Order: sequence, then C-alpha cells, then structure tokens
Amino acid sequence: MYAEHFVRAAEASADWPVHPRQVPDGDANPLWGRFARYFGLRTRVLDDFLLRSVRVGGARQVVLVGAGLDARAFRLDWPPGCVVFEIDRKEVLAFKHRVLGGLSATPRAARVPVPMDLRADWADALPRVGFDPAAPSVWLVEGLLFYLPPAAETYLIDTVEGLSAGGSALAFEVKLEKDLLEYRDSPLYTATREQIGIDLLDLFDLAPRPDSAGRLTDRGWSTSVHTPFDFTRLHGRGPLPEPNDALAGNRWVFAEKPHTEGGARGA
Repeated sequence: MYAEHFVRAAEASADWPVHPRQVPDGDANPLWGRFARYFGLRTRVLDDFLLRSVRVGGARQVVLVGAGLDARAFRLDWPPGCVVFEIDRKEVLAFKHRVLGGLSATPRAARVPVPMDLRADWADALPRVGFDPAAPSVWLVEGLLFYLPPAAETYLIDTVEGLSAGGSALAFEVKLEKDLLEYRDSPLYTATREQIGIDLLDLFDLAPRPDSAGRLTDRGWSTSVHTPFDFTRLHGRGPLPEPNDALAGNRWVFAEKPHTEGGARGA
C-alpha cells in the first residue's frame, strides 16, 4: 500500500522496479521475484502475529524496534485502545512522516514515534512517552538482528524481556548459519550485489549468533521457531528451498511470556 511511495521518494531507490513484471525475467529474478516473495510472506506472517497478540492475547501496546518504514500503524485494523510505538533514528522517522503526510495517510491506532538510535537508552525513553511496563505488550524486531553484534542482540532481547509484563509477546528474525560467507555466491546475494549494488554480507554481522530463543525459554517464555518455508507451505505462496540458498538459515521466532499469578489479562 505504501511501499511504492517510499521507494519513489528515496533518491537511492527512485528507479527501482516495484513489481516483478518491470524486470526482464520477472518472477524468476532472484531479487525482484524470490526475495520479494520472501518479504511479502514475512510481512503477512508478522501482521498475523501482531493482530493475534492484540485481539486474542489482549495486549494494547505494540512496540516496533528499529521500525524503519514500517507502516503497520496505518495499514492494520487495530482494536480500540491500541498504541503503536515506533523506535528508530530521527532521520528515518522524519522521512516516513514526510512521505505518509504527503499521502494524507491516517494511522488506525494511536502512533507514538520514538526518535532514538538503538544504541541510546531507548528503554528509559519508552515510559516517558507513555509505555507502561506493567501492562502486556507485543514487540516486533523485524529484519534487524542480522546487522547487530552478538552482544547487542543479547542486550536488545534482555531489554525487551525486562520491559515485558506477563502476557506479552515478541517476534524476531535470526539467521542460524555458522558461516554466512558460504552463501556469498548464492543467486540471491549475487543478484542483490549486481542489480542494486548492495552487498548484504558486508552489512550483516558475521560473528556467531547467540541463542536468543533459548535465552527466552530459559526465562520462562514459551517459544516456537519456524523456517520461512513452513509458512510458504501453510499459505501456498512464498519462497521454497533451493540449492545454495541464502534463506536456508533464516528463522522466525515467536515468544510469549506467561501471565504472572494474579496478573490481569487483557480483554
């Protein structure tokens, strides 16, 4: 709904195609076809997770960590009383505000931008803008942890855990490969380098990753870990495994923190 407008508004991506039919090999293109299907599937799955967490789980606080150009506050049909907190750098949120303002877009929940670099003390800032750590919340860390050093990932997960009351939920994405460089010549990474000049492996942190899902399990959270291909089979669309697959190690993690004894449950 809004993605094309962001692409067109950014100088670096203004000439990018916004549909597979705009590239010669169409849906067969590793970047504009398969990778685009991956992002479409991920968006759908995480949309479902967030809405289930607020509609069934009862959380009314939604926190997008490293929100980027996420427009879920505008796209999704939120229940009454939901507040969406968007944490990211000031420049990123300002660009998003400018593009969405030009479209006269209206958020469908209360939206609270939190203009902070994640290296700053965003955990202290959240309560100052209305976040209540004593109430259930749902957290989304989408497409971020790949880029962080292991210690920063652990700090982020621990911070979310510490701010989450019983009844809270969290979704995030990780990569499990021991050596990402084994996939340097994969069709997906090659196409990304050659077609838009971005070397993802230069951006990712290549150090061994911590077991963040296991860390949450040890602290009492209920966790489940899935491959993207699990959801391709569930929904009948999305990428399937292939040889030399840069997506082979991707995992989507979903975690729920149990209600504390005597704690209130959302309606």
